[in-house]
Amino acid sequence: IMLHSTLALSLLLIAVSSNLAIAIKKEKKAPQTLSRGWGDEITWVQTYEEGLYQAKKSNKPLMVIHHLEDCQYCQALKKAFAENEEIQEMAQNNFVMLNLMHETTDKNLSPDGQYVPRIMFVDPSLTVRADITGRYSNRLYTYEPQDIPFLIENMKKALRLIQTEL
Repeated sequence: IMLHSTLALSLLLIAVSSNLAIAIKKEKKAPQTLSRGWGDEITWVQTYEEGLYQAKKSNKPLMVIHHLEDCQYCQALKKAFAENEEIQEMAQNNFVMLNLMHETTDKNLSPDGQYVPRIMFVDPSLTVRADITGRYSNRLYTYEPQDIPFLIENMKKALRLIQTEL
């Protein structure tokens, strides 16, 4: 009889949690769930397609962060990214922001492979900026926590390039 009640309780928990998941999905998407720890004050778009649309519409560059939950390098970069006020402010005001835990079908976003963490910029003309790279020649779009100042420079560069090219 013990087994039976444990099973019933498990089923009840499963039912409750899946209903909860459905309820969460139905609500208007709250930015902090999409932030995944990269910055709760930032408004994040949900998909690459939405990001492209918003970039074009708002005339802001799209910043795409590829990462994985169980990647220690991603976690370290995320922490540094979330704690940096200058990055957070620029991300809130000057960029369309997307963080992805899966690859997009756009091959332009993986010019040198599908590794994480990887940060790329797409300008409002929907051009992937292969010219805005990090410090490492083997993984052009990766950044480490100590590269935050370099990432800030690249964010500024992405903003400058729009101004000069329009």
